[in-house]
Amino acid sequence: MKKEFEITGCISGVPDDMSCDEFIDIFIEFVESKNWLFGGGINEIIDGYYINEDGTKGKHVFDDK
Repeated sequence: MKKEFEITGCISGVPDDMSCDEFIDIFIEFVESKNWLFGGGINEIIDGYYINEDGTKGKHVFDDK
């Protein structure tokens, strides 16, 4: 049996010039350095809005999905 944690939250204070891909690389590098695995997704948020894959602004985080 393996123990797991589900993460629901937001990481703030990320530099404005860091891309989502750069963040994911750093996050996964940390997880893998502990011999852990990560399954799930990551959403980019700017000024309270989800950012679509094409770089456009999506729904606000408080809007119903």
